[in-house]
Amino acid sequence: MNKSGIGVGSASIVLVFAVLCLTVFSLITYVVAGNDKAIVDAKAELVTAYYEADAEAERILADLLAADAVPATVRGVDIHTGRDETTGADTTYFLYPISDTKTLYVSLAIGGDSFDILNWHMYDTDEWETDDSLNVWTGE
Repeated sequence: MNKSGIGVGSASIVLVFAVLCLTVFSLITYVVAGNDKAIVDAKAELVTAYYEADAEAERILADLLAADAVPATVRGVDIHTGRDETTGADTTYFLYPISDTKTLYVSLAIGGDSFDILNWHMYDTDEWETDDSLNVWTGE
């Protein structure tokens, strides 16, 4: 008897291969979704901490404006004074920690009942270290 076409064994191999491919793709999707969730959670935590620090900096600013003279500390935060070399204006600044690696820097020019915000930004406090473990060709 002469058989033509695809046999039952071939169909089983194709079916096993398809199930194996779907299983691998589903595992990859699961791992990527978990990594994305971790990134989003970290970002949400940072944004929440930033806005909490921003609100506290606003309270510190209100206390600074209400004071007759610039105090050394406000709400447990050290207040620094100095002179801006480019503008010649007297400046006041403070650092408020956001997280272990981020700090809110606020720099103000306070004059009487008014003030100008010179800087109000977040910056990294982590130390960056170069990786010299690889021998990279420098063109010489």
